[in-house]
Amino acid sequence: MERNEEMEHNEEMERNEGIEQSEALQIPNEPEQSETTCPDKPAKAKKINWIKLLIQILSYLLVIAVTAFLTLSLFRPRYSKLTELQSVIEHMFVGEYDKEAVEDMAARGMVAALPDRWSFYLSKDEWEAYQTEMSNSFVGIGVTVQQREDGIGEDITAVTSGGPAEEAGIQVGDTIVKVDGVSIAGMSATEARERIVGEENTQVQITVRRGDQELDFTITRKVISLPVATGTLLEGNVGLIRIENFNTNCAQETIAAIEKVRAEGATALVFDVRNNPGGYVNEMVEVLDYLLPACVVFRQEDYRGNKSEEHSDANCVEMPMAVLVNGDSYSAAEFFAACLREYDKAIVVGEKTIGKGYYQQTILLSDGSAVNLSTGKYFTPKGINLTEVGGLTPDVPIAVNDELAAKIYAGALEPAEDPQLQAAIGALVGTNG
Repeated sequence: MERNEEMEHNEEMERNEGIEQSEALQIPNEPEQSETTCPDKPAKAKKINWIKLLIQILSYLLVIAVTAFLTLSLFRPRYSKLTELQSVIEHMFVGEYDKEAVEDMAARGMVAALPDRWSFYLSKDEWEAYQTEMSNSFVGIGVTVQQREDGIGEDITAVTSGGPAEEAGIQVGDTIVKVDGVSIAGMSATEARERIVGEENTQVQITVRRGDQELDFTITRKVISLPVATGTLLEGNVGLIRIENFNTNCAQETIAAIEKVRAEGATALVFDVRNNPGGYVNEMVEVLDYLLPACVVFRQEDYRGNKSEEHSDANCVEMPMAVLVNGDSYSAAEFFAACLREYDKAIVVGEKTIGKGYYQQTILLSDGSAVNLSTGKYFTPKGINLTEVGGLTPDVPIAVNDELAAKIYAGALEPAEDPQLQAAIGALVGTNG
């Protein structure tokens, strides 16, 4: 026990002495800085590491910010003048306005500013009316009208045979001055038309001026199907085929008209496409396929540069032909005449055509409106674009005065009084066996 206690005592003394010796050795020679610096080194290193980490994070954020800025600069949408103007009007215009009407006008102006007379914008209501027009049927009273220059109303230039207007007693030459008691003086042709047409089996009161009288007619609106093509056998066994347009049913009715006059004894054909506004390519191609042997009848190229051709089969009509054209023969009407001439199947008589070598695609917009935009070019079988050459020049040029032109447009000119038709018949005499 005593030994153990002594050992413990001695060990404690040695420990104390060792501590004192250590402290004695440090005091005289060790600088104060060394005494305070050594314990703080881990704290400073930790502080330096945090600074480095913060710098790295800021660097990464800077790179991300620069990248985002460049990306937005390159790919963000460029707001157009129209968008800016719309925002200015919405936030600053002091009065009330019809937003839809403003947008329609802006869209109409944008398309109208294109260097292309054939592209046009259609409001929602106009698009619905356009579809009806292209179908060659509509609900109305069965008249064709033309706005008067003096603005007092609409002159009736044609009355549909068997239609409601004819049944009521309306005549060619009457001037519509009121619709349902409201004067249409000063109205646009579109506004006047919208008042005349309407729902099927509804009634409309039409006031016409006939000479010095004003006459009222109450007419029930009906579905009017317009004849697209008619066939008449003329003297000399010449079949006259008048084609109003190349819209819906054109091919079916044109072929039926040709077969009708052939069955009646026609040995030559005259196609009248004067004042024909054109229409659907497929309708024109079907008629050409019926008339021509196996060949290319039409070429086209879209805005992407894709080219395509339309062909006819071997079946054809073998007889002399002529085509009547004028300055209001557009698009499909022009190419119809050009194709027949390029294959030496017809002579072209009349006046130089308009020269429409672009085709349009109707693109529907989100609000129900539409844009009819030129998206490609048409070419004749020989590769001629009629826009580039300024239209189709007749083989036999025959001009008519304004009075005759108006009668031709209205279909009110007898064949014997039509100088262009008589010139076509005369040109066929030598080839008509």
